[in-house]
Amino acid sequence: MTNKMNKMQISDDPGGWLEFIEQRRTIRSFQSRKIEPHQLERILQAVRFAPSAHNRQPWRFAVMTDEPKKQALAKVMGDRLRSDRLADGDEVKVVNEDVARSNHRIVSAPVVILCCLTMEDMDHYPDDKRNKAEHLMAVQSVAMAAYNVLLAAHWEGLGGCWMCAPLFCPDAITKDMNLPEQWMPQALITLGWADKPPKKRGRLPLEKVVRFL
Repeated sequence: MTNKMNKMQISDDPGGWLEFIEQRRTIRSFQSRKIEPHQLERILQAVRFAPSAHNRQPWRFAVMTDEPKKQALAKVMGDRLRSDRLADGDEVKVVNEDVARSNHRIVSAPVVILCCLTMEDMDHYPDDKRNKAEHLMAVQSVAMAAYNVLLAAHWEGLGGCWMCAPLFCPDAITKDMNLPEQWMPQALITLGWADKPPKKRGRLPLEKVVRFL
């Protein structure tokens, strides 16, 4: 996928940045073409400039380009998905198909980025209420940085997909992927060159989501 917007247009056209954002779409199917190292580095640099609570920058990112690592991540997530869905009483055939589809999306992506948070540098309080709020601030901060990844990838002409499934098995991922124990998996992003044009998804009208007070 290549951006329809010329990059110079964004600086020349006051509304160009909005069109650029509107054109970003979730991409789930990728070409086998690799992402150039300099492109990946630029994308990763973008996370450093996201806003964060207290400027503590509680995000941590584990980047995978080797197939064995991607397969290991897909397996631990697939195993948990299968066990949870079967415990729910879902049909075995349907569950296996969903697991296989999830596995393919992860393994076939040229780059997989596991988005984690750490509470190491966040504030700590003597009460649960404020500690929970602090944790939520860290979650929001990681999401801010992750969106920078998606926008930076779009700028490079790449596609990406935000997947929240790591939330269902963070401990297993941390253990099996040999992550530092302070890194709490929150989501993953798959990146690559789009295999086909993305589907257009509906968006709620502005009046539905905004209220002036």
